[in-house]
Amino acid sequence: MRKDNSTFVTSFLSEAGTFLHNHDYFAYTELDDMAFWVIARGLDSDKEANSAELAVKSILGNFMENPTMSRIKIRSYLQQAHEVLQAESQRVRLKASLTLVVTDYSKIVYAVAGNARIYLFRNGRFHARSSDQSLSQLMVSDQKIPEHRLDHHEERHNLTNYLGKPNEFTPYVSKKFPLSDGDVMLLCTPGLWENISTPEMTDALAEANEPTALVDTLEEVLLSKQSKVVDNYTAAAIFADKVFMEDPYRKWQIVKKVAIAVFLFLLLGGGTYVYMARQAAVQAEAAASILEHEKNGDTYITDGNYPLALKEYSEARNASIKVKDKVHAELIGRKQRIVQLIVDGDSNVKDNDFVKALDKYQKALQEAKKRSDFNIAELEAKIRDAQTYKQIMVLMKDGDLRFEAQDYLGAKDLYQKARKAAILSSFSAGEKELRVKLDEVEDKITSLQKEIKMVNGDKMEKIGDNQLEAQDLVGAIESYSLARDAYQEIGMLEKVLTMERKIAKAEEELDAMTVEGMPVPDIPVPDMPAQGGSPVPASTPEEVASSQP
Repeated sequence: MRKDNSTFVTSFLSEAGTFLHNHDYFAYTELDDMAFWVIARGLDSDKEANSAELAVKSILGNFMENPTMSRIKIRSYLQQAHEVLQAESQRVRLKASLTLVVTDYSKIVYAVAGNARIYLFRNGRFHARSSDQSLSQLMVSDQKIPEHRLDHHEERHNLTNYLGKPNEFTPYVSKKFPLSDGDVMLLCTPGLWENISTPEMTDALAEANEPTALVDTLEEVLLSKQSKVVDNYTAAAIFADKVFMEDPYRKWQIVKKVAIAVFLFLLLGGGTYVYMARQAAVQAEAAASILEHEKNGDTYITDGNYPLALKEYSEARNASIKVKDKVHAELIGRKQRIVQLIVDGDSNVKDNDFVKALDKYQKALQEAKKRSDFNIAELEAKIRDAQTYKQIMVLMKDGDLRFEAQDYLGAKDLYQKARKAAILSSFSAGEKELRVKLDEVEDKITSLQKEIKMVNGDKMEKIGDNQLEAQDLVGAIESYSLARDAYQEIGMLEKVLTMERKIAKAEEELDAMTVEGMPVPDIPVPDMPAQGGSPVPASTPEEVASSQP
């Protein structure tokens, strides 16, 4: 087995830098007869889907199922990863830059889509590197800028090709070329190569005798520059300490057999016929696939299932591109563009970004009006709903401002108006959020009312205490009664009991003053009508006193 008769050692690191999320991804596998390394950089801002991870896992899965160094197969693996990103682009367009390397432990093939790179060092010196698919690289090729400016040129991230690209996808796949003992391959994303020059990489290699030391040294060099912003960076070092030695006699035998087979095949004239038959079969299969996927997409549009319609149209358009059917590619592309706008608008609605949603829906409506295969009434309803939701969110935001300013009654009024509109427009998410906000403002209002009543109760209790001390017993009883009522309303039962005791005490003292014949303050007694209808005069304090036994 080739792996047992060669020595390849791999080490890597991948960090987020000064950012929260790391959009880079690296994976590799070493099989008995082949090894595979792939590194990718996500180019989108989606926080739920990692485009680099999706692309790498797609390619790695295909390679594990069918290991190969065939350039056609490798290109097809890249194409499938590209289609995966297109199919998964629901919220935003998923995009990734990627580089992969395949070896049979003797030769390598590498592929590039974007500006992730592979560097090859031989005999301790820089030997070669991959070319970026960027505008800056084209400017270098056209000799518009010198090569040493490439790594820092302003157009280095203006990519001419990448996975997830909306138009034609054309990755670069190299020819096979041999490895030598001691070769070192370095795969890295832009976060590393745009901050570490090739001479610095060579110096780091001179100090490292194994891959872990190399990637650690490169990281130290990167961080020692103390940049305020450090982008995601990933580096993978592969040391080919010993490559597999081919049997030259066996190789010649294989070449000889293939040459004889090709000669006989051409001699019999079967080559052209088989090729044409295969091409016709491919064309027929592609045509059937185009029609099937397009028909499925049309059905999903009728059902209002736009994400699945988008996936079907994407499949149909890709099939059209493969067989160079420009007519179908353009026609299906128009449907795909409208559906993409609707899907993006729906995603914006879920994120409560109704300004963007309106923009997407209106663009979709403008293009769909020219066609008969889209539900215009449904699109117009989406626009009306988005406008209503936007107005509800404005009311909610104004209510939040009132709440922050402690104008709780004003906030409550705005929240109630917004909730009513949300219910009428079936804006369930907004209605739920407003219900929570109304509960919060009600709690605030109830808390403040309780505090006010407690303050009033305390105030009347203190007045009652002062009146009791001044022997104004009637006034004290009245003040304690008011305090008791205030405490009763807010459920302060201990305070209510205290007031009852103070009232009882004041009444006892008032009764005692009456028994001892002391002057008693006038107690207002309402006139009560007698049976004959004439009012009964209230008794004077003296009459009350003289009537006692």
